[in-house]
Amino acid sequence: MSSPDPIRRAERCPVCGKPVAPAHTPFCSQGCRDRDLLQWLGEGYRVPGPRTETDEQE
Repeated sequence: MSSPDPIRRAERCPVCGKPVAPAHTPFCSQGCRDRDLLQWLGEGYRVPGPRTETDEQE
């Protein structure tokens, strides 16, 4: 089985997979843009790493 074409994958919304709308690139709608922003604001895209001193104090 071959891997998905990277160009085709870029034409899909990263949130829901629907085709991208030019007005909302790289998303399909304002709703998906907002959901992605909320993920960033809510630290949903955090990268795990070593604990910091402030984490240990809490």
